[in-house]
Amino acid sequence: MSKEANAATQETLGGILEARDWGRMAEAWHEDVVDHDPAPGQAPGLQGIVDFWQEFTTAFPDVTLEADPLVVTDDFVTAVFTIRGTHTGPFQGHEPTGRSFEVRGIQVSKFVDGRIAERWGSTDQQGIEEQLQLGASDVQFVSKD
Repeated sequence: MSKEANAATQETLGGILEARDWGRMAEAWHEDVVDHDPAPGQAPGLQGIVDFWQEFTTAFPDVTLEADPLVVTDDFVTAVFTIRGTHTGPFQGHEPTGRSFEVRGIQVSKFVDGRIAERWGSTDQQGIEEQLQLGASDVQFVSKD
């Protein structure tokens, strides 16, 4: 596919996440997507991605993602982003703290036929833990298995 098609899919994904329209996630992700950096306990494939975002947006309903920069090629989209949110719902066994966080992260997505087939990513877990005043290593966006 072209970088223009991949950029359009990335934009569609942003709209899906913003609208919390989980039934449309297959527009951006392959059913059998490989997440190389899953959250602890995350199921494989598209369902694992959907489950993660449902839990995350329940815990942080005001979450926003701002990509800067976004690098697009014919095969990959790399997004360096700032993510912000307020902890108002349970997350990974933690009751809401009412505190907000703002951290940076990166995601690299491999596109096949205009949808994400593989994903790698990292978010500043320590920054989230500190800002929410959770214990060290309590929040995990990547499985430590």
